[in-house]
Amino acid sequence: MAKLKQILVAISVLLAVLASVPFSECVKKPAAGARKEDIPFIKCQVCEKLASQLHQQVEKKRAEIAPKKISEYQIIEISENVCNLKKQEADWILQIDIVEKGDKLELVDQGSEGQCNSECKTIERACQEVLGYSDTDVAEYLYTSKPDLGSLVNYLCKDLTKACSTKPPPVPKNRIPGEAFVAKSEKEAEMERIMKSMEGMPGAPGMKMYSKDDLMNMNNFGGKDADDEDDDDDDETLLPSNLGKIMREKESAKNDLKQKITTGIVKTRETLKKHANKVSNWFRQTWRRVKKTASEKSTKGNKGEL
Repeated sequence: MAKLKQILVAISVLLAVLASVPFSECVKKPAAGARKEDIPFIKCQVCEKLASQLHQQVEKKRAEIAPKKISEYQIIEISENVCNLKKQEADWILQIDIVEKGDKLELVDQGSEGQCNSECKTIERACQEVLGYSDTDVAEYLYTSKPDLGSLVNYLCKDLTKACSTKPPPVPKNRIPGEAFVAKSEKEAEMERIMKSMEGMPGAPGMKMYSKDDLMNMNNFGGKDADDEDDDDDDETLLPSNLGKIMREKESAKNDLKQKITTGIVKTRETLKKHANKVSNWFRQTWRRVKKTASEKSTKGNKGEL
């Protein structure tokens, strides 16, 4: 029951935001693809910004949970999500614009979130290529060494991934310019943050963004006399209870079973991830002890021969 109330409150907030957002801002636009040919020109810069975000987000998490100590698993979770635009940890990508200057491409922070088109997807793809399967390695480094930003940049971009080991090639003169940076409205950005925060919430899987008119037309949501001001007031007052009634009436046994399966899969995945991290850490520590013991024995043997 508590979970249902949580979902109803979140959806009510979302509807309140949608009510003040123009229809054109609610319509989901076709997703643009990444420009893979641009990645070599921005890879090093993306790596540097990625290192900055990892350092910043880990420090923020450490401050949020103080006086408790941040766990390695919490750092791994940040490193796994920081290049995924579906996660809040990757919102920094939405603020970056790719600007062509001479024979170079520069990443310029616009200070606010913009519409995610091909440039946004290109930065996400470059970020994923840089981090690759090294997310647990950089998370371990952050956890054990607690490096400053400069040390983290060197480790991630020069030692671990080699993203900045060579100078980027010059940009071809016939390169087609990317789209202009278009900032989102505050309401639109807030609406997307609400949707991301609801992702994975029990009882609300796979939620999609709809226009205000779509929401009002679903199941005669606003009622037949929605144009009357009195009825509008009544509908707003009864919104949470009416919404809960509609949800209960429309939920079928098939959807119920699907939800149980989805919840079970999510819980199983999280359990396996935690177990895998524990096993990985155990193997890593065991291997270090074995190497240390072998090294000590070798040193003692050399001394004996002398």
